[in-house]
Amino acid sequence: MQILTEILELETSKRVQIIDISRNIDAALAESGLRKGLVNIYSKHSTSAIFINENESGLLEDYQNLIQTLIPTGNNYKHDRIDNNADSHLRSFIIGNNETIPFENGSMDLGTWQSVFFLDMDGPRNRRITITIMGE
Repeated sequence: MQILTEILELETSKRVQIIDISRNIDAALAESGLRKGLVNIYSKHSTSAIFINENESGLLEDYQNLIQTLIPTGNNYKHDRIDNNADSHLRSFIIGNNETIPFENGSMDLGTWQSVFFLDMDGPRNRRITITIMGE
């Protein structure tokens, strides 16, 4: 078994922004030369998230509206006294900061309509995502 790590650097342009990173992960898998195993996608940023879902524009807009409805900005959060981004931290806490996906024949074993997304909730910023590939 081999373990390889790649850093994906992203630049976001909006406060809340969803970016499909599936192609970046596929490229890292292809570059690794590994055929079978697990890939973990991890964001070290406590105001971001990684998730899997369908890449359909209406659904992604619905997703953004849902998180903004469930955890609204400016809701008198105690953490806002420090840097006015408590909503971003709370959203990240609910969604999660990583996904682990099996891969076969050098490709992620996702469902037909599934993609892997990075969600920035406190942009615009420069972000770094760790892709760890474990396999043979």
